[in-house]
Amino acid sequence: MIKKILFKNIIFSNFNYRNFNKIIKKKGLYLFPSGPGLATINKEYEYHKSLVNADFVFFDSGYFVFLLKILKKITVEKFSGFLFIKLFFNFLSKNFKTKIISVDPNSILSKSNYNYILNLGLKEKNLINYIAPKYKKKKIEDKKLLKIINKTNPDFVLINIGGNVQEILGNYLKINAKKKTRIICTGAAISFFTGDQAPINQLLDKFFLGWLIRILYNPKIFLLRYLKTFKLFFIVLSEKIIVK
Repeated sequence: MIKKILFKNIIFSNFNYRNFNKIIKKKGLYLFPSGPGLATINKEYEYHKSLVNADFVFFDSGYFVFLLKILKKITVEKFSGFLFIKLFFNFLSKNFKTKIISVDPNSILSKSNYNYILNLGLKEKNLINYIAPKYKKKKIEDKKLLKIINKTNPDFVLINIGGNVQEILGNYLKINAKKKTRIICTGAAISFFTGDQAPINQLLDKFFLGWLIRILYNPKIFLLRYLKTFKLFFIVLSEKIIVK
């Protein structure tokens, strides 16, 4: 069984759901790069650097998994942010003392995310919701958030903001936090459970159909985004990939 692949200096780990309980104990930066995100990898230097520097990079993109199989004859398992968050919430429901900082894009989603996590049984004093500012693309950092992390020493920092930003922010926090923690960048995945995103379930996720449901749910946002993903075809085709 393939354990890892090296793609553009990024180490992707071939995890599946059975590995979750072992993975979640490890501190570090957890990234779930999407197909649209990977399609920008040759132009977005800081985004690429964050993936290279991550401790755990998952095969979140079904399109990437598909391209690896048809173009490179490499078979790996998809482990999406959706599935990871589902397992993570199950973990939280059994570990009430877990300390979390939830980084959210706006006040509406922050309230929704806060209520959902609390309903899992987490203690209110152990949950901090932080509304992220609009970061400058050329310099994604957050000293205020970093100060909160250093002061509270959370078990997890769950970043629920957009792709190509959350990864860079996660890398910044990993590098600058005084103590190592678990930084999980799953973007909008939490919104599949709160009801603020497209109604995706485990079956749709398993058969790589999440992208289609998101387009049908909100075509103005997602249609162009996923059309741009086709660039990834040529990136994978031209790249030498090392299997470990």
